[in-house]
Amino acid sequence: MKKRLFLVGSPPASGKTFVSKKLAAKLNNPVYLDKDTIIPLSMAAYKAANEPYNRDSAFFNTYLRDPEYVAILDVAFEALEFNDNVIVNAPFTKEFNNETYVEELRAKLAKIDTELVMIWVYCDLETIHQRMIERGSDRDTWKLENWDEYVKTKDNSKPTNKAVVVIENKDEESVDRQLQEAFF
Repeated sequence: MKKRLFLVGSPPASGKTFVSKKLAAKLNNPVYLDKDTIIPLSMAAYKAANEPYNRDSAFFNTYLRDPEYVAILDVAFEALEFNDNVIVNAPFTKEFNNETYVEELRAKLAKIDTELVMIWVYCDLETIHQRMIERGSDRDTWKLENWDEYVKTKDNSKPTNKAVVVIENKDEESVDRQLQEAFF
């Protein structure tokens, strides 16, 4: 059986974690990685730089965003040495539509006989807003306080890359059905 690296992306609060864990439950002994797990490292960088904690700031986008992706994917590649299925839960909002990024990642994975599977979790903005309110996470504080400004800077549309599997996150039953149809 060929190994698979699943990248599960979407804007914050669209249901990446929900869909990723549903997928993980259907796979045989997968490794599940969530980019949010490395947020404490970024928080230390904010503190060291004496910058306010804002994951939508110029500081984050300049110094932290890309290194977080490099780190989580490095861990994923290490996990692929010992597991057949690795799931990475992260927004991937820039990456999924970047053909060069995707092709370079596919080429790197081909060297270890691993298939790239990209999943986009789609959810409407009203539901995303409500979920952010309900989850009460400090990483959403700026977004919620500046909602109109935040949504103007985010593209909530589905990726244009035809290789991306889109999962519409409407309800648990429909997510289960879509995952089953796409991968099992």
